[in-house]
Amino acid sequence: MSAFDHSGQEQRELTARSYLRGTCSHVAMTIGIAFCLLVTSSPVIADESRPSESKWRIRGRVIGIIPDDSSNDISLHAGPATVPLSAGVGVDSAVVPELDVTYMITPHFGVEVIAGIANHDVEIDGSDPVLGGLGVPNGTKIFDVWVLPPTVTLQYHFRPDAKIRPYAGVGANYTAFLWNDATKNLETTLGSPVSVDTSSSWGWAAQFGLDWDLNGRWFANIDVKYIDIDTTASLHVKTLGAGLRVDLDVDPWVVGAGIGYRF
Repeated sequence: MSAFDHSGQEQRELTARSYLRGTCSHVAMTIGIAFCLLVTSSPVIADESRPSESKWRIRGRVIGIIPDDSSNDISLHAGPATVPLSAGVGVDSAVVPELDVTYMITPHFGVEVIAGIANHDVEIDGSDPVLGGLGVPNGTKIFDVWVLPPTVTLQYHFRPDAKIRPYAGVGANYTAFLWNDATKNLETTLGSPVSVDTSSSWGWAAQFGLDWDLNGRWFANIDVKYIDIDTTASLHVKTLGAGLRVDLDVDPWVVGAGIGYRF
């Protein structure tokens, strides 16, 4: 690949990431403004239909993603040699918009599907003499990654016709790790381009939440999820012929609040 093609590819990736960041910010602002308008507006004519008669729920939330991370195995690979390291890695938290749809199979049981995307930074957590000798001390950001974790849960709604309606759910999650990019600081420190690969993940999910009526078919929502997410990240330093391998359990708590509409 020519230098021109490589530069063009990097520019397209930067443009895509900038677009996604801007989109997330605009959607989060829109959800917040809509929630404020609903709370402060004067009451409208109430919808007389019972919540249990509505088959669909659509919610827009702003969620905080708080990783409960641990790196079980981190090692340096140079040819056939493998050197275990004493440091680990950490994943930062993120706040992003999220959209979910629930279909009510019966008044008590529903299936929820959520969709959202978030960007996370990964950094060295702890001191290690090998990494320190390479100029990569504790706290060094080594790469960032976009995470797409679609999740499906089967919910039980305890009081389907009450004004405040609690629910709980369990389900499955698939997580794709997209656009892995080593930091410029890491590449400058090591004096080489660094490629990053991350594996996808299947896991379980659990949740608890509350819907409570506002006006007509509109309702407010809070929701807490725990999602089992793990990945193996491989960083390869091209000119050194060496790399870093990390087995990482992300396992985030996802705390959200927003508004919904039933029909």
